[in-house]
Amino acid sequence: MPRRAPAAWKLGLLSLLYFVQGLPFGFQSKGLKLLLADDKTVPMTAVTLLGLLSLPWSIKPVWAPLVDRYGSERFGRRKSWIVPLMILLALSLAAAGLTPYPELLVPLLGIVLLMNLFASMQDVPVDGLAIDLLSDAELGAGNAAQVAAYKIGMAVGGAVFIGLLLPALGWGPAFFALAAIAGLASVAMFWVKEPAREVATGRPAERLAFKEIGRRAWQLVARPQGAWLVLFVATYKTGEALSDSVFEPYLQRVLSYSKEDVAGFALVGQVGSLVGSIVGGVVASRTSLLRAVGTTAAVRALSLVGMWALAAGLLPGTPLVINVITGAEHFFAGLVTTCMFAFMMSKVDRAVGATHFTLLAAVEVLGKSPTGLVSGALVDRLGWAPVFLIGAGLSWAFLGLLIPMRARAPAVTAGG
Repeated sequence: MPRRAPAAWKLGLLSLLYFVQGLPFGFQSKGLKLLLADDKTVPMTAVTLLGLLSLPWSIKPVWAPLVDRYGSERFGRRKSWIVPLMILLALSLAAAGLTPYPELLVPLLGIVLLMNLFASMQDVPVDGLAIDLLSDAELGAGNAAQVAAYKIGMAVGGAVFIGLLLPALGWGPAFFALAAIAGLASVAMFWVKEPAREVATGRPAERLAFKEIGRRAWQLVARPQGAWLVLFVATYKTGEALSDSVFEPYLQRVLSYSKEDVAGFALVGQVGSLVGSIVGGVVASRTSLLRAVGTTAAVRALSLVGMWALAAGLLPGTPLVINVITGAEHFFAGLVTTCMFAFMMSKVDRAVGATHFTLLAAVEVLGKSPTGLVSGALVDRLGWAPVFLIGAGLSWAFLGLLIPMRARAPAVTAGG
Protein backbone atom coordinates (compact mmCIF):
# COMPACT_ATOMS: atom_id res chain seq x y z
CA MET A 1 0.00 0.00 0.00
CA PRO A 2 1.42 3.47 -0.86
CA ARG A 3 2.31 5.40 2.27
CA ARG A 4 1.39 9.04 2.80
CA ALA A 5 1.76 11.77 5.38
CA PRO A 6 -1.08 12.10 7.91
CA ALA A 7 -3.16 15.28 8.02
CA ALA A 8 -1.44 18.16 9.82
CA TRP A 9 -3.95 18.17 12.69
CA LYS A 10 -3.23 14.51 13.44
CA LEU A 11 0.50 15.17 13.60
CA GLY A 12 0.00 18.26 15.74
CA LEU A 13 -2.29 16.55 18.22
CA LEU A 14 -0.16 13.43 18.63
CA SER A 15 3.01 15.51 18.85
CA LEU A 16 1.57 17.60 21.70
CA LEU A 17 0.43 14.57 23.68
CA TYR A 18 3.68 12.64 23.29
CA PHE A 19 5.72 15.78 24.07
CA VAL A 20 4.03 16.13 27.46
CA GLN A 21 4.55 12.44 28.22
CA GLY A 22 8.28 12.85 27.62
CA LEU A 23 8.71 15.55 30.30
CA PRO A 24 8.69 13.35 33.45
CA PHE A 25 10.73 10.54 31.90
CA GLY A 26 13.28 13.09 30.68
CA PHE A 27 13.68 14.47 34.19
CA GLN A 28 13.98 11.00 35.74
CA SER A 29 16.33 9.50 33.16
CA LYS A 30 18.46 12.59 32.42
CA GLY A 31 17.88 15.45 34.84
CA LEU A 32 17.85 13.53 38.10
CA LYS A 33 20.71 11.31 36.96
CA LEU A 34 22.82 14.37 36.17
CA LEU A 35 22.15 15.78 39.63
CA LEU A 36 23.12 12.55 41.43
CA ALA A 37 26.07 11.70 39.19
CA ASP A 38 27.50 15.14 39.98
CA ASP A 39 27.90 13.93 43.58
CA LYS A 40 30.85 11.54 43.30
CA THR A 41 30.14 10.06 46.74
CA VAL A 42 27.08 8.33 45.27
CA PRO A 43 28.07 4.91 43.80
CA MET A 44 27.23 4.24 40.17
CA THR A 45 25.05 1.33 41.25
CA ALA A 46 22.72 3.79 43.03
CA VAL A 47 22.75 6.27 40.14
CA THR A 48 21.61 3.72 37.56
CA LEU A 49 19.05 2.21 39.94
CA LEU A 50 17.08 5.42 39.42
CA GLY A 51 15.71 3.47 36.47
CA LEU A 52 13.40 1.71 38.93
CA LEU A 53 11.34 4.90 39.00
CA SER A 54 10.28 4.08 35.43
CA LEU A 55 8.59 0.85 36.61
CA PRO A 56 5.08 2.17 35.76
CA TRP A 57 6.05 2.12 32.08
CA SER A 58 6.64 -1.63 32.38
CA ILE A 59 3.24 -2.46 33.88
CA LYS A 60 1.03 -0.57 31.44
CA PRO A 61 -0.66 -3.80 30.28
CA VAL A 62 -2.34 -3.99 33.71
CA TRP A 63 -4.71 -1.14 32.87
CA ALA A 64 -4.63 -1.32 29.05
CA PRO A 65 -7.76 -3.57 28.90
CA LEU A 66 -9.64 -1.01 31.00
CA VAL A 67 -8.86 1.65 28.41
CA ASP A 68 -10.16 -0.54 25.57
CA ARG A 69 -13.22 -1.60 27.59
CA TYR A 70 -14.38 1.67 29.17
CA GLY A 71 -14.73 5.29 28.13
CA SER A 72 -17.48 7.75 27.26
CA GLU A 73 -18.48 7.54 23.60
CA ARG A 74 -20.08 10.97 23.93
CA PHE A 75 -17.05 12.77 25.39
CA GLY A 76 -14.55 10.56 23.59
CA ARG A 77 -13.45 7.03 24.43
CA ARG A 78 -9.76 7.97 24.58
CA LYS A 79 -10.33 11.53 25.85
CA SER A 80 -12.14 10.11 28.89
CA TRP A 81 -8.76 8.83 30.05
CA ILE A 82 -6.36 11.35 28.54
CA VAL A 83 -7.83 14.53 30.06
CA PRO A 84 -7.94 13.49 33.76
CA LEU A 85 -4.54 11.79 33.57
CA MET A 86 -3.03 14.90 31.94
CA ILE A 87 -4.41 17.02 34.79
CA LEU A 88 -2.91 14.64 37.38
CA LEU A 89 0.42 14.79 35.55
CA ALA A 90 0.33 18.61 35.67
CA LEU A 91 -0.38 18.51 39.41
CA SER A 92 2.51 16.10 40.05
CA LEU A 93 4.90 18.35 38.10
CA ALA A 94 3.77 21.28 40.23
CA ALA A 95 4.28 19.18 43.37
CA ALA A 96 7.87 18.49 42.30
CA GLY A 97 8.40 22.25 42.19
CA LEU A 98 7.50 22.37 45.89
CA THR A 99 9.96 19.57 46.73
CA PRO A 100 13.51 20.91 46.29
CA TYR A 101 16.63 18.81 45.71
CA PRO A 102 18.65 17.72 47.68
CA GLU A 103 16.82 18.75 50.86
CA LEU A 104 13.77 16.59 50.13
CA LEU A 105 15.30 13.88 47.93
CA VAL A 106 13.19 10.95 49.18
CA PRO A 107 9.81 12.74 48.77
CA LEU A 108 11.01 13.97 45.37
CA LEU A 109 11.71 10.39 44.26
CA GLY A 110 8.15 9.47 45.28
CA ILE A 111 6.74 12.35 43.23
CA VAL A 112 8.85 11.36 40.21
CA LEU A 113 7.39 7.85 40.52
CA LEU A 114 3.89 9.38 40.46
CA MET A 115 4.81 11.52 37.46
CA ASN A 116 5.87 8.39 35.58
CA LEU A 117 2.71 6.59 36.72
CA PHE A 118 0.38 9.26 35.32
CA ALA A 119 2.40 9.67 32.11
CA SER A 120 2.55 5.92 31.48
CA MET A 121 -1.17 5.48 32.17
CA GLN A 122 -1.88 8.32 29.76
CA ASP A 123 0.34 6.69 27.16
CA VAL A 124 -2.13 3.80 26.83
CA PRO A 125 -5.13 5.82 25.56
CA VAL A 126 -2.81 8.09 23.56
CA ASP A 127 -1.41 5.04 21.75
CA GLY A 128 -4.99 3.86 21.23
CA LEU A 129 -5.93 7.26 19.82
CA ALA A 130 -2.93 7.13 17.45
CA ILE A 131 -4.01 3.71 16.19
CA ASP A 132 -7.58 4.98 15.73
CA LEU A 133 -6.40 8.04 13.80
CA LEU A 134 -3.60 6.63 11.63
CA SER A 135 -4.25 4.40 8.66
CA ASP A 136 -1.69 1.76 7.66
CA ALA A 137 -0.44 4.15 5.00
CA GLU A 138 0.25 6.84 7.63
CA LEU A 139 2.19 4.77 10.18
CA GLY A 140 5.69 5.79 9.10
CA ALA A 141 5.11 9.55 9.21
CA GLY A 142 2.81 9.34 12.22
CA ASN A 143 5.32 7.39 14.32
CA ALA A 144 8.12 9.74 13.29
CA ALA A 145 6.12 12.66 14.71
CA GLN A 146 5.25 10.74 17.88
CA VAL A 147 8.78 9.57 18.61
CA ALA A 148 10.28 12.98 17.77
CA ALA A 149 7.80 14.83 19.99
CA TYR A 150 8.37 12.43 22.89
CA LYS A 151 12.12 12.93 22.60
CA ILE A 152 11.73 16.71 22.52
CA GLY A 153 9.73 16.36 25.73
CA MET A 154 12.51 14.23 27.21
CA ALA A 155 15.07 16.86 26.20
CA VAL A 156 13.04 19.64 27.83
CA GLY A 157 12.49 17.61 31.00
CA GLY A 158 16.14 16.52 31.15
CA ALA A 159 19.01 18.42 29.50
CA VAL A 160 17.10 21.67 28.90
CA PHE A 161 15.74 21.60 32.45
CA ILE A 162 19.21 21.17 33.99
CA GLY A 163 21.18 23.32 31.57
CA LEU A 164 18.74 26.19 30.93
CA LEU A 165 15.50 26.24 32.93
CA LEU A 166 16.98 25.47 36.35
CA PRO A 167 19.78 28.10 36.21
CA ALA A 168 17.45 30.73 34.73
CA LEU A 169 14.26 30.19 36.73
CA GLY A 170 15.16 28.19 39.83
CA TRP A 171 13.72 24.89 41.03
CA GLY A 172 10.08 25.79 41.69
CA PRO A 173 9.37 28.06 38.69
CA ALA A 174 11.09 25.62 36.32
CA PHE A 175 8.73 22.80 37.35
CA PHE A 176 5.73 25.14 37.37
CA ALA A 177 6.51 25.98 33.74
CA LEU A 178 6.41 22.26 32.84
CA ALA A 179 3.16 21.87 34.80
CA ALA A 180 1.63 24.75 32.86
CA ILE A 181 2.46 23.06 29.56
CA ALA A 182 0.71 19.86 30.69
CA GLY A 183 -2.27 21.86 31.94
CA LEU A 184 -2.65 23.67 28.61
CA ALA A 185 -2.47 20.35 26.75
CA SER A 186 -5.35 18.99 28.86
CA VAL A 187 -7.43 22.06 27.97
CA ALA A 188 -6.63 21.64 24.27
CA MET A 189 -8.00 18.08 24.37
CA PHE A 190 -11.54 19.43 24.95
CA TRP A 191 -11.58 20.66 21.33
CA VAL A 192 -10.49 17.31 19.88
CA LYS A 193 -13.15 15.19 18.20
CA GLU A 194 -11.90 11.62 18.01
CA PRO A 195 -13.24 9.23 15.36
CA ALA A 196 -16.23 7.06 16.20
CA ARG A 197 -15.27 3.49 16.99
CA GLU A 198 -16.82 2.08 13.84
CA VAL A 199 -14.72 4.52 11.79
CA ALA A 200 -11.50 3.61 13.60
CA THR A 201 -12.00 -0.16 13.42
CA GLY A 202 -14.16 -0.56 10.32
CA ARG A 203 -16.76 -2.49 12.34
CA PRO A 204 -19.88 -1.56 14.31
CA ALA A 205 -19.13 -0.09 17.73
CA GLU A 206 -18.97 -2.69 20.48
CA ARG A 207 -17.65 -2.98 24.00
CA LEU A 208 -15.55 -6.12 24.06
CA ALA A 209 -15.58 -8.20 27.21
CA PHE A 210 -12.34 -8.51 29.15
CA LYS A 211 -12.16 -12.17 28.20
CA GLU A 212 -12.32 -11.29 24.50
CA ILE A 213 -9.74 -8.51 24.93
CA GLY A 214 -7.46 -11.02 26.66
CA ARG A 215 -8.01 -13.62 23.95
CA ARG A 216 -7.05 -11.19 21.21
CA ALA A 217 -4.06 -9.97 23.19
CA TRP A 218 -2.85 -13.56 23.55
CA GLN A 219 -2.79 -13.81 19.76
CA LEU A 220 0.34 -11.65 19.80
CA VAL A 221 2.21 -14.68 21.15
CA ALA A 222 0.02 -17.56 20.00
CA ARG A 223 0.00 -16.76 16.29
CA PRO A 224 2.86 -17.95 14.04
CA GLN A 225 6.08 -16.07 14.80
CA GLY A 226 4.50 -14.50 17.89
CA ALA A 227 7.31 -15.59 20.20
CA TRP A 228 9.92 -14.32 17.75
CA LEU A 229 8.09 -10.97 17.58
CA VAL A 230 8.19 -10.62 21.36
CA LEU A 231 11.90 -11.49 21.48
CA PHE A 232 12.58 -9.13 18.57
CA VAL A 233 10.90 -6.18 20.32
CA ALA A 234 12.39 -7.03 23.71
CA THR A 235 16.03 -7.11 22.64
CA TYR A 236 16.46 -4.36 20.06
CA LYS A 237 17.51 -1.79 22.70
CA THR A 238 19.36 -3.92 25.27
CA GLY A 239 22.85 -2.93 24.18
CA GLU A 240 21.90 0.69 23.60
CA ALA A 241 20.31 0.94 27.07
CA LEU A 242 23.42 -0.53 28.72
CA SER A 243 25.79 1.96 27.07
CA ASP A 244 23.57 5.03 27.28
CA SER A 245 22.82 4.62 30.98
CA VAL A 246 26.47 5.04 31.99
CA PHE A 247 27.86 7.27 29.23
CA GLU A 248 26.95 10.59 30.83
CA PRO A 249 28.15 9.52 34.31
CA TYR A 250 31.41 8.47 32.59
CA LEU A 251 31.80 12.00 31.25
CA GLN A 252 31.24 13.45 34.72
CA ARG A 253 33.28 11.02 36.81
CA VAL A 254 36.15 10.07 34.52
CA LEU A 255 36.54 13.04 32.17
CA SER A 256 35.48 15.52 34.92
CA TYR A 257 32.92 17.47 32.92
CA SER A 258 30.36 19.45 34.95
CA LYS A 259 26.69 18.52 34.96
CA GLU A 260 25.98 21.67 32.90
CA ASP A 261 28.58 20.56 30.33
CA VAL A 262 27.08 17.08 30.17
CA ALA A 263 23.60 18.58 29.85
CA GLY A 264 24.93 20.40 26.79
CA PHE A 265 26.26 17.15 25.32
CA ALA A 266 22.92 15.50 26.09
CA LEU A 267 21.11 18.28 24.26
CA VAL A 268 23.24 17.60 21.18
CA GLY A 269 22.22 13.96 21.51
CA GLN A 270 18.55 14.88 21.78
CA VAL A 271 18.79 16.99 18.62
CA GLY A 272 20.47 14.07 16.87
CA SER A 273 17.75 11.74 18.14
CA LEU A 274 15.05 14.12 16.93
CA VAL A 275 16.54 14.33 13.45
CA GLY A 276 17.03 10.57 13.40
CA SER A 277 13.41 9.99 14.37
CA ILE A 278 12.20 12.18 11.51
CA VAL A 279 14.53 10.49 9.01
CA GLY A 280 13.33 7.15 10.39
CA GLY A 281 9.81 8.10 9.37
CA VAL A 282 11.01 8.65 5.81
CA VAL A 283 12.86 5.32 5.82
CA ALA A 284 9.81 3.51 7.22
CA SER A 285 7.64 5.08 4.50
CA ARG A 286 9.85 3.99 1.60
CA THR A 287 10.67 0.37 2.36
CA SER A 288 9.22 -2.60 4.21
CA LEU A 289 9.05 -1.99 7.96
CA LEU A 290 11.08 -5.09 8.85
CA ARG A 291 13.81 -4.12 6.40
CA ALA A 292 13.78 -0.60 7.82
CA VAL A 293 14.30 -1.96 11.35
CA GLY A 294 17.14 -4.23 10.25
CA THR A 295 19.01 -1.57 8.29
CA THR A 296 18.75 1.10 10.97
CA ALA A 297 19.65 -1.36 13.74
CA ALA A 298 22.84 -2.26 11.90
CA VAL A 299 24.08 1.33 11.69
CA ARG A 300 23.00 1.94 15.30
CA ALA A 301 25.19 -0.96 16.45
CA LEU A 302 28.15 0.54 14.61
CA SER A 303 27.70 3.89 16.35
CA LEU A 304 27.89 2.31 19.82
CA VAL A 305 31.47 1.30 19.12
CA GLY A 306 32.42 4.98 19.47
CA MET A 307 31.58 4.99 23.18
CA TRP A 308 33.85 2.01 23.76
CA ALA A 309 36.67 3.61 21.74
CA LEU A 310 36.46 6.74 23.93
CA ALA A 311 36.55 4.77 27.19
CA ALA A 312 39.37 2.55 25.88
CA GLY A 313 41.53 5.59 25.19
CA LEU A 314 41.44 5.19 21.41
CA LEU A 315 39.76 8.59 21.02
CA PRO A 316 40.50 11.85 22.88
CA GLY A 317 37.89 13.07 25.36
CA THR A 318 37.50 16.49 23.76
CA PRO A 319 34.12 18.25 23.51
CA LEU A 320 34.17 17.85 19.71
CA VAL A 321 34.69 14.08 19.90
CA ILE A 322 32.04 13.69 22.60
CA ASN A 323 29.51 15.73 20.63
CA VAL A 324 30.16 13.65 17.50
CA ILE A 325 29.78 10.35 19.39
CA THR A 326 26.67 11.54 21.23
CA GLY A 327 25.02 13.05 18.17
CA ALA A 328 25.73 10.04 15.95
CA GLU A 329 24.63 7.44 18.49
CA HIS A 330 21.36 9.22 19.26
CA PHE A 331 20.71 9.91 15.57
CA PHE A 332 20.90 6.22 14.70
CA ALA A 333 18.97 5.26 17.85
CA GLY A 334 16.20 7.62 16.74
CA LEU A 335 16.19 5.99 13.31
CA VAL A 336 15.68 2.49 14.63
CA THR A 337 13.13 3.53 17.28
CA THR A 338 10.77 5.13 14.78
CA CYS A 339 11.03 2.15 12.43
CA MET A 340 10.46 -0.33 15.26
CA PHE A 341 7.42 1.53 16.61
CA ALA A 342 5.87 1.68 13.16
CA PHE A 343 6.58 -2.05 12.79
CA MET A 344 4.95 -2.74 16.18
CA MET A 345 1.88 -0.67 15.33
CA SER A 346 1.47 -2.59 12.06
CA LYS A 347 1.06 -5.82 14.06
CA VAL A 348 -1.89 -4.82 16.27
CA ASP A 349 -5.58 -5.65 16.06
CA ARG A 350 -7.19 -2.19 15.84
CA ALA A 351 -10.27 -3.31 17.78
CA VAL A 352 -8.06 -3.66 20.86
CA GLY A 353 -5.33 -1.33 19.68
CA ALA A 354 -4.52 0.17 23.08
CA THR A 355 -4.06 -3.27 24.65
CA HIS A 356 -2.12 -4.80 21.78
CA PHE A 357 0.28 -1.89 21.31
CA THR A 358 0.69 -1.42 25.06
CA LEU A 359 1.72 -5.06 25.41
CA LEU A 360 4.39 -4.63 22.76
CA ALA A 361 5.51 -1.32 24.28
CA ALA A 362 5.77 -2.97 27.71
CA VAL A 363 7.83 -5.77 26.19
CA GLU A 364 10.14 -3.10 24.75
CA VAL A 365 10.54 -1.42 28.17
CA LEU A 366 10.99 -4.70 30.05
CA GLY A 367 13.56 -5.83 27.51
CA LYS A 368 15.81 -2.80 27.81
CA SER A 369 15.35 -2.05 31.53
CA PRO A 370 17.50 -4.84 33.05
CA THR A 371 20.69 -3.83 31.25
CA GLY A 372 20.22 -0.20 32.24
CA LEU A 373 19.59 -1.11 35.88
CA VAL A 374 22.67 -3.34 36.21
CA SER A 375 24.97 -1.09 34.18
CA GLY A 376 26.19 0.81 37.24
CA ALA A 377 26.98 -2.40 39.12
CA LEU A 378 28.84 -3.69 36.05
CA VAL A 379 30.92 -0.50 35.92
CA ASP A 380 31.73 -0.80 39.63
CA ARG A 381 32.82 -4.40 39.02
CA LEU A 382 34.33 -4.46 35.50
CA GLY A 383 35.21 -0.87 34.66
CA TRP A 384 33.93 1.49 32.00
CA ALA A 385 35.42 0.21 28.74
CA PRO A 386 34.25 -3.43 29.17
CA VAL A 387 30.68 -2.26 29.80
CA PHE A 388 30.62 -0.17 26.61
CA LEU A 389 32.07 -3.15 24.70
CA ILE A 390 29.29 -5.41 26.03
CA GLY A 391 26.71 -2.83 24.97
CA ALA A 392 28.04 -2.76 21.41
CA GLY A 393 28.20 -6.57 21.33
CA LEU A 394 24.55 -6.94 22.40
CA SER A 395 23.47 -4.57 19.62
CA TRP A 396 25.33 -6.62 17.02
CA ALA A 397 23.85 -9.85 18.42
CA PHE A 398 20.30 -8.49 17.97
CA LEU A 399 20.79 -8.47 14.21
CA GLY A 400 20.73 -12.28 14.24
CA LEU A 401 16.99 -12.15 15.00
CA LEU A 402 16.34 -10.76 11.52
CA ILE A 403 16.76 -14.31 10.17
CA PRO A 404 13.69 -15.88 11.88
CA MET A 405 11.71 -12.65 11.47
CA ARG A 406 12.02 -12.70 7.68
CA ALA A 407 9.34 -15.37 7.34
CA ARG A 408 6.06 -13.50 6.94
CA ALA A 409 3.48 -14.25 9.62
CA PRO A 410 -0.23 -13.90 8.77
CA ALA A 411 -1.77 -10.59 9.82
CA VAL A 412 -3.93 -10.39 12.94
CA THR A 413 -7.59 -10.64 12.09
CA ALA A 414 -10.44 -8.99 13.88
CA GLY A 415 -11.96 -12.14 15.18
CA GLY A 416 -8.79 -14.18 15.58
